[in-house]
Amino acid sequence: MTFNSYSLNVNSKAISRVGLALAALGATLALGGCVNSSGGNPDSRISAEQATEPISGAPPQLAALRAQGNQLLGGGTDAFDQRLQALRGTPVVVNKWASWCGPCRFEFRRFPSLAEKRGGQIAFLGVNSNDSESAAKQFLSEIPLQYPSYTDPDLQIAQDLGGPPQAFPATAFYDRSGKLVFSHPGVYQHEQDLVADVSQYAGSG
Repeated sequence: MTFNSYSLNVNSKAISRVGLALAALGATLALGGCVNSSGGNPDSRISAEQATEPISGAPPQLAALRAQGNQLLGGGTDAFDQRLQALRGTPVVVNKWASWCGPCRFEFRRFPSLAEKRGGQIAFLGVNSNDSESAAKQFLSEIPLQYPSYTDPDLQIAQDLGGPPQAFPATAFYDRSGKLVFSHPGVYQHEQDLVADVSQYAGSG
């Protein structure tokens, strides 16, 4: 009787250990799926040196953006508006971000890939709002961009991008005439949605 009770106890513990191991394995697989689906492909990042590599055949206004790749530019709304004026004739995609914004990091790595594919036809700009310059530079050292971002510590530029200035991230689309035609407040959960909006609001192809 003692032997049977002991055997039952050992078997129960063994079953419990198997159950815990299976549960841990399931949790690990689920977590792995979440990381892969939300974080994007880290191998798609570019280096800081690649961020300023010239675009073959790009018009001067887009070549100038690439030359300032991964930089933080000052000047506020005046400098930002002057850049939009200089980009007349070219559709513009503006992404507002901040280093402290988790959803921005989620979405951010998709823009280098887009800029690499479309940077010869579409102007990409960043707006770093409500952030410190040191934190923003650290952020850009981790995920470099092929275009510059304008610093906007007081959300002044953000007010002109459509949608609530407090929404992070946010993406604004300007047509070839410089008119704001669409604003997407919040994160793009799926890359294909961002690509679709770029195609619709910043030119086809």
